[in-house]
Amino acid sequence: MKASTIVRKTRITLIGALICMFCASFAFAATQSNSSPKYVFYFIGDGMANVQIHAAETYLAQIAEDDTVAGGPKAKLLAMSHFPVQGMSTTFANNRMITGSAAAGTALACGKKTNINVIAMNPETTTPYNTLAEKAKEKGMKVGIITSVTINHATPAVFYSHTATRKNYLDIAKQLANSDFDYFAGGFWAKKADSDVESTAKANGFKLTLDLPTLKAQKPGTRVIAFDAAQDAGGHTGALYYEMDRAAVNGMSLADFTEQGIRLLDNDKGFFMMVEGGKIDWACHANDARAAIDDTVAFDDAIKKAVAFCNQHPDETLIVITGDHECGGMTIGFSGTGYDTFFEILKNQTMSYERFDKTLLADYKASHDPAPADIDADMKKIIAQAFGLNYDELNDYEKQLLEEAYDKTMKDVSVNTPQEDALLYGSYNPLTVTLTHVLNRKAGIAFTSYSHTGVPVEVLAKGKDSELFQGFYDNTDIALKLAKAMSVDLGN
Repeated sequence: MKASTIVRKTRITLIGALICMFCASFAFAATQSNSSPKYVFYFIGDGMANVQIHAAETYLAQIAEDDTVAGGPKAKLLAMSHFPVQGMSTTFANNRMITGSAAAGTALACGKKTNINVIAMNPETTTPYNTLAEKAKEKGMKVGIITSVTINHATPAVFYSHTATRKNYLDIAKQLANSDFDYFAGGFWAKKADSDVESTAKANGFKLTLDLPTLKAQKPGTRVIAFDAAQDAGGHTGALYYEMDRAAVNGMSLADFTEQGIRLLDNDKGFFMMVEGGKIDWACHANDARAAIDDTVAFDDAIKKAVAFCNQHPDETLIVITGDHECGGMTIGFSGTGYDTFFEILKNQTMSYERFDKTLLADYKASHDPAPADIDADMKKIIAQAFGLNYDELNDYEKQLLEEAYDKTMKDVSVNTPQEDALLYGSYNPLTVTLTHVLNRKAGIAFTSYSHTGVPVEVLAKGKDSELFQGFYDNTDIALKLAKAMSVDLGN
């Protein structure tokens, strides 16, 4: 064989090999780009760290069985605690160690730090950040945003709006109405957005629903803004009721909104869904342990809807759960009970602090003017009704705390300095918050703050690419890991 022939054949062989390598590389890249999860669930428990989760699990176990039974269950795990991937993240803001929901939410949605109160923008509020939800929409996925608080509150807002402060409620609501997202669900507008917002939303193709039957009647693919007519009109106007109060008004649950969101959003290109359990935070701000526990369980019920869907689509679904920060400095353990816990007594609380304020306490005030000098038989009755506490069986210290709080509530008379009152009661009704404190401590629970704390929070994951979320990292990394899994570039 001539040398020139050998050279030509060698060249042809090399070219063929290169072509095969190029085709293989192209096929691998195509496989990679098509391997991202089709369905992405992002659950954010506002104010939720490990202690809120484990308090709920301890409560569920102790109402089922005395925790002193040797070998008996000491915690009944929630669905989220069964997730195979368990990580932790730090939560600090750009300009403060202890974060707020806007800054923390921006980190979780955009993968970048910002200052307190800023919504999905840089600290100088000159440049908007890209969000995971926006990038999912650009990719062709449908997008849903769900919350148990008002729909233009900080955490949901960071996924669809960009503004200098979370207090720009009307601006945020207008950005929602002009959004190209597919499903919004939760509480009514914070600070009562004007009527133009709803008319704009309708003009842009959104169907507004106010109850579960109407929501269930919507066909898949319909763009929906879903509210609940049984909104909580007291305290925090527009939010869903606390879970422990919801049955009294036959209100919708976070799980209802999540289940309907899955039905409406499912399509050939998949979806991205953010679900916030927002009232865990509000309950912990008020140091109402039972309300926080019930809303944590309600959040877990919403997670169960995603888990059921994931079980049907195990190779296409990713579920990530985290908290934006801890709230209240909640602890399992109180010096007054030593090493003992009695979470089962929390079952005797029949309503949240907020519902107590707006119903039983309000009625008492209206019918007792002027107020009796001390806690009377009528007040003892409503204390027992709402919190399961027998006033006459309390110790002298507990009675003293309640009498002082009663005087502050009913007569605005205090034996304390203003600074002491602030530490004792925060911004809450003195009698109500003291009642929750007395009950919490008897159960073996304590709070250190009426505000957020700086402890790390959990990151839990299940499904496709969930292994990315192992380890200890910053909250911005959660968004970056999600972006990697979703094959999108936040570009921030």
